[in-house]
Amino acid sequence: MHNWQHWNRKANIVLCVLVILGLIAALPIGAVRWKMEKTSDKVQMVFDYRDLVQIAAYKSHPKQFLKDELVKMQAAGINAMAVFESSLQELSWAGRLSLYNTATASELQGKPAAADENFTYVLFAGGEDEKAIRPVIEATFKQWGISTSSWSYEGHGGLILETPLEDAILKPMVPDPIAVSELHEAGFTLMPRLSDRVPFDAASVDAMLGSFEQMGVKRILFEGDSVKGFTDNAELKSLNQFAELLNKHGIGIATIENSKPQKGMGTLGYLTHYNVVRLYSLSDNDSASMKPEEIADRFQLAAKDRSIRMFYLNGAPSSSPVKSAITDPLQNLYDAMQDKDGVLAKMDKLGFEIGQPQPFQYESPSWIKPLKGIVVVGAIAFITLLISAFVTGVAIPVFVLGLIGSAGLYVLSKPILEQALALGASISAPTLALIWAIRRVRAHTIGNRRPIGGAADTTRIDVDQVRWFFPGLGAWRRLMMAITIFVTTALISMSGIPFIVGLLNNITYKLVLEQFRGVSLLHLAPIALVALYLFLYTGDSVIGNLRKLLKMQITLLWVGVAGVLGVMALYYLSRTGNEGQASSLELMFRNTLESTFGVRPRTKEFLLSHPLFFFGLFLALRYRAAWVLFIVGSIGQLSMVDTFAHIHTPLLISIIRDLLGLVLGALIGLAMIGVWQIGEGVWKRWAPRATQLKQGYKSGV
Repeated sequence: MHNWQHWNRKANIVLCVLVILGLIAALPIGAVRWKMEKTSDKVQMVFDYRDLVQIAAYKSHPKQFLKDELVKMQAAGINAMAVFESSLQELSWAGRLSLYNTATASELQGKPAAADENFTYVLFAGGEDEKAIRPVIEATFKQWGISTSSWSYEGHGGLILETPLEDAILKPMVPDPIAVSELHEAGFTLMPRLSDRVPFDAASVDAMLGSFEQMGVKRILFEGDSVKGFTDNAELKSLNQFAELLNKHGIGIATIENSKPQKGMGTLGYLTHYNVVRLYSLSDNDSASMKPEEIADRFQLAAKDRSIRMFYLNGAPSSSPVKSAITDPLQNLYDAMQDKDGVLAKMDKLGFEIGQPQPFQYESPSWIKPLKGIVVVGAIAFITLLISAFVTGVAIPVFVLGLIGSAGLYVLSKPILEQALALGASISAPTLALIWAIRRVRAHTIGNRRPIGGAADTTRIDVDQVRWFFPGLGAWRRLMMAITIFVTTALISMSGIPFIVGLLNNITYKLVLEQFRGVSLLHLAPIALVALYLFLYTGDSVIGNLRKLLKMQITLLWVGVAGVLGVMALYYLSRTGNEGQASSLELMFRNTLESTFGVRPRTKEFLLSHPLFFFGLFLALRYRAAWVLFIVGSIGQLSMVDTFAHIHTPLLISIIRDLLGLVLGALIGLAMIGVWQIGEGVWKRWAPRATQLKQGYKSGV
């Protein structure tokens, strides 16, 4: 047994060396990502042309309104238009044609309706409209197997579609050729939105993409829950065909932030060599309800913090009972773009130009693979150290099993292996950092403890002899020790960051085509493990502490405390990750931080966890009850690592965010220590006098 413990102690030293080697190996991989993040410096503002057509439909002179607004948009920096696959309904809104069913067409012509007919009648507005749109309609309905024939009324040509009007308006067609031509001539970049509702036909798609290429289209966006070609892929390998056509015509794709990934997007991204740009969509409601400065702040944050390079503006018309009119958000959007501190000004300050966005230029040199192997081994060693901190004497078998399991998982799924090890390392770093801090405080108060990787302390302290007050250290000495432990703990926690960067270096994470799963576990595991260590691995033996906990009487107070902690945990989880929601007051506070520092530190770090942890370190060197604040401290330590789990955020922003949180948190913690020392001094001075006065009162003096 003695020899086994000896070899495990040696193994822990080796594991620490492997962790350091893994950390060092991850740095060049991070440098590649750093370089890649500087390769895309243009942003594009895209307006939904369908919305503009809908707004124009409620104006007295729709066509003139469209012309005027297009001029205003260009002046405001909106340099692209999204054009959907058209439909008969949209062409009707645009004034290209009129739609009738059998009954209304017969009524128009003054003839009785056919007894057994329910067709769609299309009447073109003019000769140019018919020339451009008739071939599109005929080709579309032929593809659906619906017969068409000609008709006319008062000199206007038309078509009869042998299907009900309700069915006809659902059939998607290529984007309105007249609108596309007009927008191109007006100087707008076009971004077609394609759906997967029509059976994939390589020849027609090739012709469509060829026409797009001639008009300067560089990127398309998909409509619906799948990319074009996904439905027929199993039978026709249509995704491969579509990707080949996109590459042939030099057209890339866009992916929408904060929306469910469209089916086939990952495959199509890979087949197009990741010619992908992330897009943020401003909803109709936000376009109308948000203030111009709020829109500008949101766009600035998206471009800087989330690597967004395309901004999609929606602006549907709405009925306003207050104004007794149909309103639209166009002027609000123009103000957001053109104000002194508007979108254009903010993008210029960030170094972004308004233009055609380019994808990130990602390289994967051959030397990355062996370095990544070292990072993998380092991550396994990190996880082994965490397990060893709770279960002594198992370092060697756990590490060996980790190597074997990782090799098997690599064969099954490389992304799952990378994510699992990144998650394990990101949990291990802050947890081990807090355990180290607990042991250092323990060494200066209760007794010596060997640091992480060494043998467990065999000293057992009788429960009746537990000390709660340690008067041996002065205030200045405690402050210096607290600073040292605070900084060292942060460094140990941040050692988990290179493992996230090194393991999840694939461009798919940057584009959010693939996500780092298990982040919720990262938000909870270090907190739970630190609490477990505090309650079971300090003071008495683990078994003894467990017995004491099991024998404790459960009172209403404990039930109430458990309930409060449960609510706090649920709230904490609801605020983590991309899905968390913030109040308007907090959003204002965040914007203030953003404008003050340029990068917003995480609130839970610099206002809550870091100050209380620093303050707790100072107190814990004198009062044992303050050790519980280490649990709160684990939130800030894990949050620093979690910041880098948002891989779409540039490395520089994440580094600044962590350092800002640490510095501001330490300053607030220092202020708390100052207030405590003043209060403690006042108490020491006045408490004895109050006791004397009380005793004198009782004795009648």
